[in-house]
Amino acid sequence: MDRILFGDNQFFSINHVSEHKANLQSIKFKEDKSILDTIDDARIEGIETFMCTTHDRMNGIAENIRSNKEKYSHFSIYPCMPYAHKYANAITEHGILKTIKQYIPGNFFNSLFKGGMAVFSKDYISLMELMIDSEMKMFIDINTPVIFLQNVVTDLLLGLQMNDIFSAFCNHVKNKYNAEPGFITMNMPKLLGVLENIGITNPIICCSINKTGFRMSGGIDQYESVLKLKEVRIIAMQVLGGGSIPVKDAIEYVCQLPNVESILFGASSKQNIHQTVALINEFDNKYKLQNELVF
Repeated sequence: MDRILFGDNQFFSINHVSEHKANLQSIKFKEDKSILDTIDDARIEGIETFMCTTHDRMNGIAENIRSNKEKYSHFSIYPCMPYAHKYANAITEHGILKTIKQYIPGNFFNSLFKGGMAVFSKDYISLMELMIDSEMKMFIDINTPVIFLQNVVTDLLLGLQMNDIFSAFCNHVKNKYNAEPGFITMNMPKLLGVLENIGITNPIICCSINKTGFRMSGGIDQYESVLKLKEVRIIAMQVLGGGSIPVKDAIEYVCQLPNVESILFGASSKQNIHQTVALINEFDNKYKLQNELVF
């Protein structure tokens, strides 16, 4: 994985600091061109991986990338699914059955309609696979080397101890898409333990990593212990702690941690993208030099 990944929160009115800023971002990114321009700003800074949800607006972004293969020849997307709000909105507007039929057409829907919950209970892994296939359609002919299970599902499965779905997700992603499975979670230590127990070694886990413990279930000490002692590939997100940590302090803290393979951030301006990339490079070089001196 690349060291620096660009995220999509800012494109869809998600801001952990200010609702006012979220509204301004909603206006700024009303058109697909504004999203693509900002992605290109990130690419100018050397970022070639975009980690995004399967929001409906990604259809237009993916189509543009697909239509400009030469320009985006080194570009990758890490899809994160499912996009829960999409399904919630569809259920509100169309009802449960129409939503299932819209996103999971074909024989499975017909069987579900006839057999009800008995079919669902028996074949929920097939349902999961069909949902992945449905969400991956927008990324046809785009490089997607890692496919993520969103935290809203990861942590629900973790709480319900439905570990067989983690295994099934991994198998489907590997076998059908030749990609690595990734997991987004708000409880990295617990998830890692479960994945290890079911034979998933050195997994890719995206989780909050910051010096205030923001959205880090189990606490900073437990996270730091896992990073030092366990085999895991971490993508650090929410490194600013919801806006409570100065950017420079936040980046330095993450860069000095072991096993943090990538840092994920979102930004809506050239200046903020440049600043973040420059700080990551600065502190990476600092701690690399320190480690070389030690050894």
